[in-house]
Amino acid sequence: MALRNIVTVGDSVLTKVCRPVVNFDRRLHILLDDMAQTLEAANGVGLAAPQVGILRRAVLVDTGDHGVLELINPEIIEQSGEQTGLEGCLSVPGQYGIVTRPNVVKVRAQDRFGQWFEAEGEGLTARCMCHELAHLDGQLYTEVADRMLTQEELDELMDEDEDE
Repeated sequence: MALRNIVTVGDSVLTKVCRPVVNFDRRLHILLDDMAQTLEAANGVGLAAPQVGILRRAVLVDTGDHGVLELINPEIIEQSGEQTGLEGCLSVPGQYGIVTRPNVVKVRAQDRFGQWFEAEGEGLTARCMCHELAHLDGQLYTEVADRMLTQEELDELMDEDEDE
């Protein structure tokens, strides 16, 4: 396993639509393992293949609920409810915005061996699934944010968290 470089806003790879994964082989497994290590090192909750420069439909979600969830060729098949909250991105370092997403999401995806399955997420996991799947279509959360936070607002939120 190896750490991969996380590309940041301004890199054109983040604006492109990813191609489906068709080969469920050793190369894919290495990519997924590297992405998991990169996600852990970056202390993130989700990572999409284009964020490490690979235009393939593969994402990882790790919100602490069930370990790392690998979603290959994922698509949202159901969504319900609504949540509005703070969102950031490893590819948009130091910036945060307020984003409205579904509160419950069900996705259909393949695992690293090509087997289809369904996974459901609620709250943070649903937010993360939506955020990461958007990367696969070249969309950043900044494009759908209700508004971006100023540095002063962010500092105030961080102070509140420290007080709790």
